[in-house]
Amino acid sequence: MIKIIIADDHPIIREGIQRIVDGENDFHVIAEAKDGYEVLELLEREVPDILILDITMPGKSGLEILKEINEMYPDLPVLILSVHSEERFAVRALKAGAYGYLTKSSISEELIKAIRKIATEKRKYITSEVAEQLASQVDINQKTSRHEKLSDREFQVLCMIASGQSVTEIAEEFSLSPQTIHTYRSRIKEKMNLSSNVEMTRYAIEHNLIE
Repeated sequence: MIKIIIADDHPIIREGIQRIVDGENDFHVIAEAKDGYEVLELLEREVPDILILDITMPGKSGLEILKEINEMYPDLPVLILSVHSEERFAVRALKAGAYGYLTKSSISEELIKAIRKIATEKRKYITSEVAEQLASQVDINQKTSRHEKLSDREFQVLCMIASGQSVTEIAEEFSLSPQTIHTYRSRIKEKMNLSSNVEMTRYAIEHNLIE
C-alpha cells in the first residue's frame, strides 16, 4: 500500500487529487494539509511513502517546506504540483530536492505514473517539459540569467509582480506584511539591476517567466 499525504491550500485541488488516486487499489491518502505548518505537524505523526506538495501556499512556500523536509525527513520523496509552467519553477524545485514537478493541468495524465515511480522505485519522475528545462540549464553556451541570482521567495515575488499582482495581494497570499514584500521587491531590483515594476514585467515576459 502506497501511503500519500496531499498538501494544497485549495480544497478543490485536494479533492481532485483524491479522486484520481482513489482509482488505484494500492494507493491510500492518509492525510491532507492546507499549509506548510499542517504538513510538518502531520509528518510528526506519520511519514508517508510520498508527499504531494503544492509549490504556492500561504505562509511557508512549497520550496521552503521542501528544504525543511529534506533536512528532517531525507528519505521522504516529494512530488511538487504547481499551476505554473515548467519554465518558472521546475528546475528550482528539483535542485531543492523534489523527486518530480507536475503542472496541475497535467496531473490527470501524469500523476499515477509519477506516484508509482517515485514511491516504489525512489526515482525522480521527469516529464519531457522538465527535461527541456534541465537541458537548457546545462547548456555550456548559455549565460546565467539575472533571475538565477534571486532566492526562491524573491523569484516568486518577481513573477507575481510581473503578473500584475499588487504588493497587498502578494502579502495576503504569503501571509506576510506589505513591508516585507516591499523589501523583497527592493532586493529584486538591486540584484537584477532593474528600476521599476515595468522593467521587471518586461524582463519576465522576455524570459518566459509568466504565462
